[in-house]
Amino acid sequence: MHYSKVKGASLSLLGMGAMRLPQIGEGWGRPVDYGPAEELVDYCIAHGVNYFDTAYVYHGGDSEKFLGKALSKYPRDSYFVADKYNILAQPDYRLQFEEQLERLQVDYIDFYMPHGISDNFISGYLGNGCVEYFQEEKKRGRIKRLGFSFHGKPDVLRRALSYCDWDFTMIQLNYYDWFHSNTSELYSILKENNVPIMAMESVHGGMLASLTDEGNAILREAEPDRSIASWAIRFLMGLPDVSLILSGMSNLDQVRDNIATVKERKVLSGGEKELLLRASTLLFKTIAASCTFCRYCKCPQGLDIPNILNVYNDYKAGGEWRLKRLLALPEEHRPPACTNCGLCVDQCPQNLEMPKYMDEIAKAMKALA
Repeated sequence: MHYSKVKGASLSLLGMGAMRLPQIGEGWGRPVDYGPAEELVDYCIAHGVNYFDTAYVYHGGDSEKFLGKALSKYPRDSYFVADKYNILAQPDYRLQFEEQLERLQVDYIDFYMPHGISDNFISGYLGNGCVEYFQEEKKRGRIKRLGFSFHGKPDVLRRALSYCDWDFTMIQLNYYDWFHSNTSELYSILKENNVPIMAMESVHGGMLASLTDEGNAILREAEPDRSIASWAIRFLMGLPDVSLILSGMSNLDQVRDNIATVKERKVLSGGEKELLLRASTLLFKTIAASCTFCRYCKCPQGLDIPNILNVYNDYKAGGEWRLKRLLALPEEHRPPACTNCGLCVDQCPQNLEMPKYMDEIAKAMKALA
């Protein structure tokens, strides 16, 4: 296993995310199936993985409880645990933090983050006193390193970075978002500010484990003995400022494949990156609203159409839970408020059918309730 230094911690390059553990029952966020899930943790530790990431809301809170149990048999100084404060799930950050320590069965958390700072949530996180409280807990030793996880635009990232001296930042970082979103710019901003970068959604919630049939064929022709998912890990290993590659692994095959890929540490060649661009573009064309953020669309209802479509693309690529970001908007500015007037369609240079997207999002949001 390869390791990197982050604020005095020697972290395995591969980290285990505990959002998609084996679970009991179907559907998002069901309770963890402890037996199979513990096998994954044990295999990771046996092969040098020492970073385990969870959050207050993963598996309905059962992720933290599971990790507390699974890691309790190992010496506390042999692993690093990361956790996150979620402002929507429990606004009382003091109460949430104490509950997390109890669930994890630990006296301190190695890497702690406000969860998912974004365009819509930044004012809440930076305005409710939580960061100052976590800084005090860092002084007390109950938080060892304080950072934040981020989903948002470059200017919002700059605003978050200017708020205080952060120890690290975790961003959604994978080749799909690198080629088709603003992730390369986020990476550059963090690099400019000398903030250690942790990559989450490295396989985009599993989406990059299998592309379109044509895209898969392109990659398999080049590397027939490698998994499609391994290309995503190898891409990230080629970014020199990535300190950690986090992967939410759900079964032992995924764990073995990721560990083998990281241990081999064979980064992509320039030609292989071109193949990834071709393969990911084929996928992008099948799922995305190709909004260019020109903002020619002026909605009489006040809907921020480009940002809503950005969330829509995330939802199509990674699952319904991503639509929860829209709940931070005033109700009158959410997709269900669309009146299907069609003005935005007339104004759009890309000829996007916005009312159709808004209707699809509205129905999906209703299913989340």
